[in-house]
Amino acid sequence: MSTVNPRRWWALVVLAAAQFMVIMDTSIIGVALPEMQKDLGFSQGELQWVFNAYVIVFGGLLLLGGRLSDLVGARKIFVSGWAVMIAGSILAAAAPTAWVEIAGRAVQGVGGALIAPSAMTLLMMLFMHDPRELGKAMALYGAAAPAGGTAGVFLGGVFTEWAAWQWVFVIYIPIGLATLAATRLLPNVESRRGSVDVLGAVAVTAGLALAVFAVVRAPEVGWGATATVLELVGAAVLLFVFFIIQKSVREPLMPLSVWRVPRLGSANLAMTLLGAAWIPMWYFLNLYLQQVLGYGAFASGAALLPMTVLLMIFMTAVTARLMGRFGAKPLIGVGLLVLAAGLVWLSAVEPTGTFLVDVLPASLVAALGMSLAYIPAMIAAMSGAPQEQAGLASGIVNTTYNVGSALGLAALTAVAMSQGADQLGDLPKLTDGFSSAFIGAAIVAAVGGVVTLLVMKSDKAPTDGTPAPAAREQGDKVTA
Repeated sequence: MSTVNPRRWWALVVLAAAQFMVIMDTSIIGVALPEMQKDLGFSQGELQWVFNAYVIVFGGLLLLGGRLSDLVGARKIFVSGWAVMIAGSILAAAAPTAWVEIAGRAVQGVGGALIAPSAMTLLMMLFMHDPRELGKAMALYGAAAPAGGTAGVFLGGVFTEWAAWQWVFVIYIPIGLATLAATRLLPNVESRRGSVDVLGAVAVTAGLALAVFAVVRAPEVGWGATATVLELVGAAVLLFVFFIIQKSVREPLMPLSVWRVPRLGSANLAMTLLGAAWIPMWYFLNLYLQQVLGYGAFASGAALLPMTVLLMIFMTAVTARLMGRFGAKPLIGVGLLVLAAGLVWLSAVEPTGTFLVDVLPASLVAALGMSLAYIPAMIAAMSGAPQEQAGLASGIVNTTYNVGSALGLAALTAVAMSQGADQLGDLPKLTDGFSSAFIGAAIVAAVGGVVTLLVMKSDKAPTDGTPAPAAREQGDKVTA
């Protein structure tokens, strides 16, 4: 039987802090992007790689991080992830050029890919003995995500306005060291025998990175250019090789049988399109506030706080109750359609617009849609998985969200650039470019909502929002 850890609630604080920091890493840089662009010489099109370098590596390596957590031990991988995150933060803060900055962000992504799945594994091990405690722990852990997003937006503005953009990375160093010091609260887990599908991890990460790179460069070199075609074909070949590897190796990174889990496919499609709509909205809204409305970094961060606060409140206090009454399918579908409505509203931004008229109401509608769809999609992907595949299902749904984010941002950046978003200083053209990106994101979200309502199977019974527990045999290895 599993041993109940008497320090489990203190351990949860450490795990929630890790979730907080991993999510903050995707939001804290947003308001700092224009200053980074000036100092490091990014072009308007290249700037997205500050975000995508992290997201591609993070999303591509999540499955490998989960596998290593199972084999080596979750606490060891958690500690290793934080060490890598600190190293990447130092490199990103000290970067003298754009490409060194991108390299630092990629290293941070490696750290995040080790931290996220190991933290979830540790949480399951600590609380799987009591479903009620597990539900409470999952709610608190989940609340750390929107809290991290909110803090990132605010701190990014504070650091960029009154210190320097480098501080958005420096902040990870003391927090990371403090987290490492507190890992003694986490349970020890024995390693077990097994192999690591390194070739599969390399193939899927390289394929995703090449696909995004091709989409980013296509507006400059041409969609029909030989380079673009070869890059897209190469990406398709690498992803095909990944699936062949998964069928042929004894211990694959992603056993293809997991896709037989009810609703896993439709929930992951919803998460892919949710990321492809939400992240571009957040990215271009930051640029609109600073490059068109002329907001400083702090003012831009403060302008996004209402949206992130609404997200935190709804995700933690409202969505779970709605799940219990209506189930996942209607919330995901309606949430995506509400997000699409908010994006259409945002597309009406004007070169001479104002925050109260052009940004605030539309961003709140979009945030409402995101808060309705995100957690139900996560739970729908995991709830049907058997105990021995719950961790894998969690890794897949996190991966698809991040992959959707990267590909959506790359594609909509190409759309925005083609409509004038590369014309810095020309406010009408900049606004037209950003507006076209919002329209594109709205189409993506609307397709996701309609497909979900048509394709996803309904819940068999109302759910309390608690995902399936992880494999119980892992709990037998936990020590206090």
